[in-house]
Amino acid sequence: MTFSTDVHAQGEAAADPFGERLRPTISVRRQILGGRFRFDSDSADLLGLVEAAYAGLPEHRFSTVAPEFRIELRLLPREAAAIRATPPSVRTQAGAGLLCGMMDEANYVVLVPAQHRGLVVVSQDMLAHPYHVRYELIEFAVFMLAARGLGLVPLHGACIGHEGRGVLLLGASGAGKSTLALHGLLDGMDFLAEDGVFVQPDSLLATGVANYLHVKEDALDFLDDDAVRGWIEASPVIHRRSGVAKFEADLREGTGRPAPMPLQLAGAVLVSAEAAPDPSRLLQRLPWEHVAAWLAADQPYAAGQPGWERFIHRLGGLGVYELRRGRHPRDAVAALRALLAAGVTGR
Repeated sequence: MTFSTDVHAQGEAAADPFGERLRPTISVRRQILGGRFRFDSDSADLLGLVEAAYAGLPEHRFSTVAPEFRIELRLLPREAAAIRATPPSVRTQAGAGLLCGMMDEANYVVLVPAQHRGLVVVSQDMLAHPYHVRYELIEFAVFMLAARGLGLVPLHGACIGHEGRGVLLLGASGAGKSTLALHGLLDGMDFLAEDGVFVQPDSLLATGVANYLHVKEDALDFLDDDAVRGWIEASPVIHRRSGVAKFEADLREGTGRPAPMPLQLAGAVLVSAEAAPDPSRLLQRLPWEHVAAWLAADQPYAAGQPGWERFIHRLGGLGVYELRRGRHPRDAVAALRALLAAGVTGR
């Protein structure tokens, strides 16, 4: 019987050497970044990570009909001895119309942007690192397909707004973008995204994924609300590749308001870690001749995308501002509210 079983297993492997025949799959559909996404998998654990990332979000749509993007997620067995304290970093490669991101031979992403399709492969032991699987593999697939398939400019930054208008928050790590986004959220502003913003270059409509807010412990020093502090402190702690530890607070637990639709950008703000000489004057419009080069250096990947020049042209008409620190983050939020209310005006 053992011999017969082994022969049968070998026959199955020979008949399907690439593992193309999936077991019965489950499908999950979500509207993300203005696109329709379908996730197929034979693993409830992997689909659970999809739901952790995208369930319960506002369904953003643009005026054009979006294609359907399909992502297949596969779970591979691997010995528990292979578990490492930190998963390897993702290495990227491209060619023959494919985009690839690889941690190792059992954890990788392969995308075919022209066909709006992707494959995410995850080993069993990597489920011990759900943040890395979700953030570095699943979101990699979603963000790349959406940006390429919908012609969006992908920006590393945050965005908050009010009454359908938004302000793009840019700046170096540690400048305070997440803290500013948090206080904007607590002040009743719409929260669009904290880490990645995707912009239609011609309309300057911005979309994002308002699922989590990542804040460092020192950001809690400015919180006066004990309930909000408790919500954040009870959240899981994630560790960035840089070594920085942050709370990962789920915005869908009822705190704040995710932007219900894409926001019309009213301008961009460079968030500075420097204190303002005059606490009553935190915002200052920057000369465009210096800003354009800085933006390209700050966003090197976006600057190489087809829509970059159109995006820059439109953004230049709105203005880019520097925002320096005031006595309290709520002062910076008030300055952003004034910018949104005033529209495109010099200061």
